[in-house]
Amino acid sequence: MKAQFTYWKESDGRYLGYLHDYPDHWTQGENLEDLKDHLRDLLELFAAEDIPGIRRVAELETA
Repeated sequence: MKAQFTYWKESDGRYLGYLHDYPDHWTQGENLEDLKDHLRDLLELFAAEDIPGIRRVAELETA
């Protein structure tokens, strides 16, 4: 399974990021690998549970 994410490095050296499918839910890590671990945790949690209020991104096909 693959998931796209956006990330950036803050001035304090921490990395912030979010999964494209869940853009409202940011997380942080001490380094890029730590951030990826936290993003994997979020992905597993959101995919496994039907949590009310979680916004998702979808694609709509039109004719």
